[in-house]
Amino acid sequence: MAVDAVIAVACLANAVIQSIVNERFFWYMPLVAGAASAALLWRRRYPFWVTQVVGVCTIVQAMTGALGDLPPAQLVVTYTFAALCPPKERLIAAAGTFVGVMLSVGVPQEKVLNLGLVGIAFTAAYALGVGARARRDRIAMLEERAARLAEGQVAAATRERERIAREMHDIMAHSMSMVVIQAEAGPVAVRTDPDKAEEVFDTISETAREALAQLRRALGVLRAEEGGASRRPPPGLEALPALVDDVRHAGLEATLEVDGEPRPVPSDLAVTAYRIVQEALTNTVRHAAADQVRVRLSWRDGALDVEVRDDGRGAFGGGGGGAGLGLVGMRERVAASGGELAAGPGPGGDGYRVTASLPLA
Repeated sequence: MAVDAVIAVACLANAVIQSIVNERFFWYMPLVAGAASAALLWRRRYPFWVTQVVGVCTIVQAMTGALGDLPPAQLVVTYTFAALCPPKERLIAAAGTFVGVMLSVGVPQEKVLNLGLVGIAFTAAYALGVGARARRDRIAMLEERAARLAEGQVAAATRERERIAREMHDIMAHSMSMVVIQAEAGPVAVRTDPDKAEEVFDTISETAREALAQLRRALGVLRAEEGGASRRPPPGLEALPALVDDVRHAGLEATLEVDGEPRPVPSDLAVTAYRIVQEALTNTVRHAAADQVRVRLSWRDGALDVEVRDDGRGAFGGGGGGAGLGLVGMRERVAASGGELAAGPGPGGDGYRVTASLPLA
């Protein structure tokens, strides 16, 4: 507002000085020039209407001969409507300005020679306004792009945190369950079967080391200087036999069955299948009080079906249908792969069964 007030005062002073120099200072001239200059105070809020008010005042000054060679207020509103008006209003204002310039310069015959100078001045004012609008639009576009980029970064960070949380839950829940079970069996084995005790402690050691390696991968703390040899890929379908062996060492009768012809699958889908089996076996070991558990992979034309079924007491820990975080994580993994997951009591209400269908396409 302060800048526009200074511009308005400068335009009024210029109009008065030009009328005095041209010896055309009439009593109404300050009123007309003052109205045109005062309208500039609202040029940013109402550019189209201010352009009309200033245009009328400029034509009145031109018709009475009180207008100088260049109307400063009209130049200012030309810049303003070029910078701020929408396309339709900008076109109307430009046409009106052209007509007004022709009337202001053409009617007083002595000013016809100034047409080239006036045309250049108005063209420059309009071009400056267009440049200002383009710069403002570009800034808005860059700000929007930066906002979208920031939103994308936040979303990516959120997805990464969720991925790490799922990985850590799956790793810790399974590995620590195996360690706890083996550790509880260790003292008994020490007293009754030293060879079995040695095997138990070896299993604890291997399980803990594998959990540590998987945690390091999940958290992304492997350094480049550690070399490529230490960078093992995340576990996939080829690691399922070892996973079933871990459960077997924990005292359950665990089996792995494969139907159909195995085929290469994307690494993310293989990890999803592995984590589903891992979480289901972990829940069986921790909560189901089961004696037997069966893992079954069924290869179909367009999908891989995964089933984990035990003969335990049903819903894990009384959770009823998988209210635990582990099953939530499994559902998220399967949904991200475009598949379907179901968890609930087995046929006839015996035991518990987790099934997932993962599309191979």
